[in-house]
Amino acid sequence: MDSPWNATVPCGFLLQGFSEFPHLRPTLFLLLLAVHLATLSGNLLILVAVASMPSRPPMLLFLSQLSAIELCYTLVVVPRSLADLAAPSLGRGSPISFLGCAVQMQMFVALGGAECFLLAAMAYDRYVAICHPLRYAAVVTPGLCARLALACCLGGLTVSLGLTVAVFHLPFCGSRLLVHFFCDITALLHLACTRSYADELPLLGACLLLLLLPSLLILASYGAIAATLRRLRSPWGRRKAASTCTSHLAVTFLHYGCATFMYVRPKASHSPRWDRTVALVYTTVTPLLYPLVYSLRNCEIRAAIRGVQGRWCPGQPRGQGL
Repeated sequence: MDSPWNATVPCGFLLQGFSEFPHLRPTLFLLLLAVHLATLSGNLLILVAVASMPSRPPMLLFLSQLSAIELCYTLVVVPRSLADLAAPSLGRGSPISFLGCAVQMQMFVALGGAECFLLAAMAYDRYVAICHPLRYAAVVTPGLCARLALACCLGGLTVSLGLTVAVFHLPFCGSRLLVHFFCDITALLHLACTRSYADELPLLGACLLLLLLPSLLILASYGAIAATLRRLRSPWGRRKAASTCTSHLAVTFLHYGCATFMYVRPKASHSPRWDRTVALVYTTVTPLLYPLVYSLRNCEIRAAIRGVQGRWCPGQPRGQGL
């Protein structure tokens, strides 16, 4: 008799999740639920805070889009994982249809890709603000912000559709067990029957478009910013200008660092169980860190959050809270 881990699912896949650790499932469920609720609360608070501001600088418009992307990003993965952890484990994992798996992967890549492009747009905003401050209001207009935001979403959607079609055209045979808690690209490539390097070309092309191209734009923007900062005579002016980039750089390093580690590697170097552990971090912990980074570093966000808290808690004295 075949073991449950070699089971085949003719109409879809089995998501192993963390079903091989039955004693850890309740603890993992509670931890994941707490992190998920904190992530939703933090990003929703930033969205409400930015929406409540009478005037919204372009960088905060980009930040609100980043928070919206992070909300959707976690909702694509975490609720399903929580449901699987809460369900009784039969030792086989949770079934998911071909269509459901394809939709989950496509949405995950689309949102991650949109975030890659958005971080490049935010770097351009910082470039204009520091290198051409007198022209900033004329160049970075609300109309430009809206067009860039739309372009980021369409870019991520286009790449994700092409990648999803390419991956799900691969032949899957034998075991349909995904050693993962969601339909990730690397886990699906491990189940493909073929072992040709051509299988990895769609992922390589997606990485070039979603990681390399935006990262080159970000490096070019910060190269120009660094050259401008070197020309400033006042150390205080250099520190003040550089401090406006700190939050963006921190989020950029987190996002691109995790994505590069996960996807810019040959398929042979991937370990499904190790990839699953790393994915648990970048799909749950990093979206929680983004609002913390921006709320701690951005004075306008802190002031807006205090205003929102003041409306929710009218008896609270000014200055308390975040």
